[in-house]
Amino acid sequence: MKMWRQIALGGLVASTATFGCYAAVVETTTLVGFGEAKYAEGFTHFDYVNPDAPKYGKVTYGRVGTYDNFNRFASRGVAAAATGELYDTLMFSPSDEIDAYYPMIAERVRYSDDFSWLELDINPKARFHDGKPITAHDVTFTFEKFMSEGVPQYRVYYQDIKSVTAKDDLTVRIDMVTPNREKMFSFAQGTRVLPKHFWQDKSLSEPLSSPPVGSSAYKITDYKSGQSVTYSLVEDYWAADLPVNIGRNNFKQVQYDYYRDDTVMLEAFKAGEFDFRLENSAKFWANSYTGVNFDKGYISKSEIPHQKPENTQAFVFNTKRAMFNDPNVREALTYAMDFEWMNKNMFYGQYSRTRSYFQNTDYEAKGTPSAAEQKVLEPFKEQLPPRLYSEEYQPPVTDGSGRIRSQMRTAFKLLKEAGWELKNKVMTNVETGEPLAFELLIYSPTTERIAIPVQKNLSRMGIDMKIRTVDTTQYIKRLRDRDFDMVSSAYSANPYPSPNLMIAWNSNYLDSTYNTAGVTDPVVDFLTMEISKKQQDPEALLTLGRALDRVLQWNFYIIPQWHVGEYRVAMWDKFERPDILPKYDLGLDTWWVSKDKAQALPEKRR
Repeated sequence: MKMWRQIALGGLVASTATFGCYAAVVETTTLVGFGEAKYAEGFTHFDYVNPDAPKYGKVTYGRVGTYDNFNRFASRGVAAAATGELYDTLMFSPSDEIDAYYPMIAERVRYSDDFSWLELDINPKARFHDGKPITAHDVTFTFEKFMSEGVPQYRVYYQDIKSVTAKDDLTVRIDMVTPNREKMFSFAQGTRVLPKHFWQDKSLSEPLSSPPVGSSAYKITDYKSGQSVTYSLVEDYWAADLPVNIGRNNFKQVQYDYYRDDTVMLEAFKAGEFDFRLENSAKFWANSYTGVNFDKGYISKSEIPHQKPENTQAFVFNTKRAMFNDPNVREALTYAMDFEWMNKNMFYGQYSRTRSYFQNTDYEAKGTPSAAEQKVLEPFKEQLPPRLYSEEYQPPVTDGSGRIRSQMRTAFKLLKEAGWELKNKVMTNVETGEPLAFELLIYSPTTERIAIPVQKNLSRMGIDMKIRTVDTTQYIKRLRDRDFDMVSSAYSANPYPSPNLMIAWNSNYLDSTYNTAGVTDPVVDFLTMEISKKQQDPEALLTLGRALDRVLQWNFYIIPQWHVGEYRVAMWDKFERPDILPKYDLGLDTWWVSKDKAQALPEKRR
């Protein structure tokens, strides 16, 4: 139950007391960034868990690549799987709500309803794995550490925070430079609290060669550097009985094994080297899940339907490369992807084409702009393509025959408008005489398979796309350094237009790896900033989200790929899961191992 009380804002008293201006203070256990909270104060567990699930057994997952350190926040190196989850957050966001946060390390919050400040009361039972208490001083240290070291996205995103201070050992206060609900609430949910006593003499920017002191349900108990890492459930985990944790974290051990590539990893799974696989390859799903362990019923396959928003998987242009700074060139290259042929001949008809950055949500831009969208975009009308107002964006469509002559003619027309023409079967820049050639940077042979048909069609257009495969360490470094022409990547699903879109698209984040396309567009900057400001206005967000989607679509920053409306899951048959699937996730953290089912399997997989 929220409790309201009236206080005068100290910093505004002198200028506003004459007018009787006051701000309300909200005291609550729940923060809601969007809509209404699903769970009332005093709830016992989330709807999508089994509160009686046993804590038993071990699960092993496969990962492609390698790792060289245990610091998820370092500016170089590759961190081991799940190392970011070693630390709990102040509050927890469930998988069946968009933007609601419930008590974890913080047990209660207070904030001014003008969103100029927020205070959090730390649960006095909160402990790090070494038994030392989690205090407000650890929270202030974490903020200062992230703002001066580690990944740059954090300090750019939270630049609106004026200060994070410890009022006492168990109370932390956040004051804003500019009032901002989203940034304030996000700090409470998104910041993983670091132990000051462990990190104060270490650089957060540098790799860590041994496991750090954490605070979450699991801690690292074994590892082989670059090959595997094992987490064990903390027996005396202080937060085990909090409502947000009941029915979750049910495996006694979780291990991640690393493999050279996805094909090798699949064969290892079939041979019984690990337990669970979420399949992303239509070819593998259709043809490769066979063998003696399937025949004996040891391995099961499931297609679990979902209605969650889809990631935007795509070939992403680095628009800072000279050959890709013209949207006509980017659009022309989209005609080289014959999705219909690929879906029929490579994907067994399993996929649908992605067309939106808000795929499967109400914010997907369809048809032509509404009057409200047109009003928002009016100041930028001269900067936007006329088609944005008169046509619905759709990726190119073919007849699936593999013959794309009409698509090539359209591409040639666009390239000619951009100053390119075909000379001796080579697409050549009219002014410089340079050929149109670029490199697709990848780290997986599976990606190479889907890139080759695009490469062949580009070659028919006189364009040379080289496919460069590197290991994950090189890939991440080159991504961070923006040393690439094109990558095959994905933009996270957007269930609603959140301020996180700033990180992916706003020019202020150009030096961060999340703005993969290197976008510096005043229209996109304006829309993402307006979205950040209008988080309390659902009607405005609907208009702004669709407008942003439309602007991104017509700028052709990507060659959109595809999505599938189900989870394709293969597993050694020892798992049970709750009856309810969370709306926005598969809910693996709620599954458990059945002792009876495990005993029926070969000893290696019990």
